[in-house]
Amino acid sequence: MPPTACEDLLAKLAAIYRAEGREAADRSAAALVAPGAADPFKRQASCDFDGEIRALLAGSDHPAAAAILAAHELIPWAENTIAQPLSPDAAAMSAVSVLMSPDGPIVAPDLRLGLFYQKPDTYYALHNHDADETYVILCGEALWTAGDDIRMRYAGDMIHHPSLMPHAFRTGHDGMLALWRWSGDVNRESYAFLDDPLAGG
Repeated sequence: MPPTACEDLLAKLAAIYRAEGREAADRSAAALVAPGAADPFKRQASCDFDGEIRALLAGSDHPAAAAILAAHELIPWAENTIAQPLSPDAAAMSAVSVLMSPDGPIVAPDLRLGLFYQKPDTYYALHNHDADETYVILCGEALWTAGDDIRMRYAGDMIHHPSLMPHAFRTGHDGMLALWRWSGDVNRESYAFLDDPLAGG
């Protein structure tokens, strides 16, 4: 029996994690392709950024982009509920899909992972959290701040933030779609926006 669109998507994301080389990535990959992992995903209402996300995916040659596009109607895009309270500006520029967390859809007690979309030419301000975090840019680009490391990041780049490392990102003209994962202490309460001279600039 051929894989469903969701099974194919989860397999493509698992392949990214297998290449990462961290223990949390290996566990993430195994959970993504476990029997029944795709079962909780059902057709979703379109999100406010539906057209922009589809256009960004359609223009990307990243191996996961076509799989995300094919399964797009099953992906639970929503306002960022990890970062709360979220400013109106931040809510208006980004959307998050949680695919794995202690609460599901794929249940994992010490992992959170999903997809993140940010509109073109916008700045997500400096923040940190207790969890270790790994981003993989799938489409678009961003000027990325990870501690003292500030540089352009492009599709295919993987960025790791150890626990409590300040990080921020300013997207380019196409916006950005990325895969993200939290591991370790994945509590949401520690998520904090920091003093940032670039915020609003």
